[in-house]
Amino acid sequence: MSTVYDCTDPDSRVAGLTAARTALKSGRLAVIPTDTLYGLAADAFDSAAVNALLAAKRRGRDMPVSILVGSWNTIDGLVFSVQPRARDLIRAFWPGGLSLVVQQAPSLAWDLGDTRGTVMLRMPLHPVVLELLREVGPLAQSSANVSGRPPATTVHEAREQLGDLVGVYLDGGKAEHSVPSTILDLTADTPRILREGAVPTDQVAEVLGLSPDELTPETAR
Repeated sequence: MSTVYDCTDPDSRVAGLTAARTALKSGRLAVIPTDTLYGLAADAFDSAAVNALLAAKRRGRDMPVSILVGSWNTIDGLVFSVQPRARDLIRAFWPGGLSLVVQQAPSLAWDLGDTRGTVMLRMPLHPVVLELLREVGPLAQSSANVSGRPPATTVHEAREQLGDLVGVYLDGGKAEHSVPSTILDLTADTPRILREGAVPTDQVAEVLGLSPDELTPETAR
């Protein structure tokens, strides 16, 4: 049985955050609001919970989950080496709609799928999920939908697809952007946009001192 908590109501928000914290720390899933789309979340360091997340979405390990963090400093323990250009991007766009693919710290005891030593990180701009992240730590997450179906921009769209596979749904209103985050790969010498979304490519390029074409693979032009 699942429960939806209206986080625009102060009492319901407190109850919802408590329920989500309990569920996540017990290896269960929660649907959370972000500024881009609704996310399906699990404890990043609980491999069984991450596998349950992938199963709920009906997707394989070849499509690994990303990580949401609640502060700039959290990434220092997750990344092999935080490059100056990553710091510049974080200062410019976090919290917000830019996801960064970086080399993960080799000592991390987690299993996010077939990541090949990388991790995708983002700090979302939504007060409900930021409060949750600061209470429970990094969360593994993916969009709150079944693979192949439209991503959820409201909690009701997420619940219609995921139902009782998720026990806690936090309703933070309609997602502000209603589009996915922009994904930037920083694992090679030259940064590459893997997906343009909430943050335009030209804004990313400006921070990096590059032209938009330099960030976009030939096949995507």
